Amino acid sequence: MTFAAFLLRRFAAAALLVGVVSVSAFTITRLAPGDATAELFASGADRATIAAARARWGLDQPFPAQLGGWIAGIAHFDLGRSSSYDRPVAPIVLERAANTAILAGAALALATLIGLPIGVLTGARPRGWLAAVVTPLSIALVACPPIVGALVLLLLVVTGWLPVSTSSLWVPALAIALPLAATLERLQSQATADAMASTDITAAAARGVPASRLLWIHTTRQSLGPVLGVYGVMIGALFSGSLAVEIVTSWPGLGSLLYSALRGRDVFLVAGCALFGALCLAAGNLIADVARAIVDPRVR
Repeated sequence: MTFAAFLLRRFAAAALLVGVVSVSAFTITRLAPGDATAELFASGADRATIAAARARWGLDQPFPAQLGGWIAGIAHFDLGRSSSYDRPVAPIVLERAANTAILAGAALALATLIGLPIGVLTGARPRGWLAAVVTPLSIALVACPPIVGALVLLLLVVTGWLPVSTSSLWVPALAIALPLAATLERLQSQATADAMASTDITAAAARGVPASRLLWIHTTRQSLGPVLGVYGVMIGALFSGSLAVEIVTSWPGLGSLLYSALRGRDVFLVAGCALFGALCLAAGNLIADVARAIVDPRVR
């Protein structure tokens, strides 16, 4: 019952997050000066053409009616019509969301495979040579914005130092993954050092538990709690970091779609992108919370 109540609370928080983010994006974009017919007006189109375009894109309705209709349409996956593409928003966002999911999944997998094992090793021997090399490098990568990493990687590709294509998945994935891997390494290193100083690990060592088992099973499991707590935040970092990286590397994901939608004052497309971004962030937080609750029952 305690775990069920914990899940219900987390589901409620996730639903509230999705609702607030998507409605706020719709409201801010709708109330901003200008709309999708600004280009038609600038090109000298007559009033009848502009009025027909506003009616086709649903811009002729008052704001409360627009917002209410959009919220009601979510129930049957109708997110309105894009003024930029003159198509329903849902299939456009789904297509781009799949590309962003591929990029985010690859970046998170790389960050986890690089950051966690190195963090365990540097935390186990904080005065060793590996920690002396990795620590300043991790601090530099944590301070480096993903867009800077993307530009550096593109430079290496153009000059031939990195043997991949400029349109390859590896360029944006590495640009996003390296700062995340550095963050995970710092967190895991500190958590490992704290876990190794605990009395239960000391007692296990005194009972003759092999050093490798002590480090990679007992210590790692105990130190995973604080690290899993930031995975939900990292999902948000994946989405926000991919916005600039996708534009710089021409990756056809939600980031570049959201940017073009904002430039074109495409209200429904902006709201659809924000909705899917909020769903990713909420799902990431929910998965991280559940994983922490499984690893450490004290969380729930």
